[in-house]
Amino acid sequence: MTSTSDRRPTRIATLPPRERILDAAEELFLNEGVVRVGVQAIADRAGTTKMAIYRHFGTKDALIAEWLRIVVHDYSAAFDAAEQAHPDDYAEQIRAVGRFIVDGLPDFSHRGCPFTNSVAELPDPEHPARRLISEHKTRQFGRLRAMCEGLGLPDPELGAAELTFAMEGAQIAVQNGGVENVGAHLTRIVEGVISRGERD
Repeated sequence: MTSTSDRRPTRIATLPPRERILDAAEELFLNEGVVRVGVQAIADRAGTTKMAIYRHFGTKDALIAEWLRIVVHDYSAAFDAAEQAHPDDYAEQIRAVGRFIVDGLPDFSHRGCPFTNSVAELPDPEHPARRLISEHKTRQFGRLRAMCEGLGLPDPELGAAELTFAMEGAQIAVQNGGVENVGAHLTRIVEGVISRGERD
């Protein structure tokens, strides 16, 4: 997962108002949570007004969903890059996705997963952010399943589930601090799944 500064290197006050609001919201949501952060705090950080936020996004809930679309884009881009860099090499595609997760673990160690954190804070399954996360997770699982099928795993559904559990579990474990060398363990689990396909 890329950091805020990597995703928007021009993090300066001269950004257009909408981008400035998103930039400020992302920083606050990541560090403090989506519920705790108020619209006024976002306006103050962005150097704008609450009225401007409502003009650009309508509601705070819509702003949360728009921020999460940025996060979703990062994950989707990682899958796209894996497929484009390794066409028809499904083992390398899976490895590339695994590396993307491993590379992002330092961010998760102190901020946690934005999807997991947001779901925990937003109990209403009909919240636009919850729906967006659910749709993203469904698409991501489907892409992993297709990679596992291309790899030749006898049960692609199970392979995709194992990868999902391992990758999402790693993001939680690194934040909780109960497991050492999380990235190395995740890499070995990914290789274990791949090896089953390569043997069959």
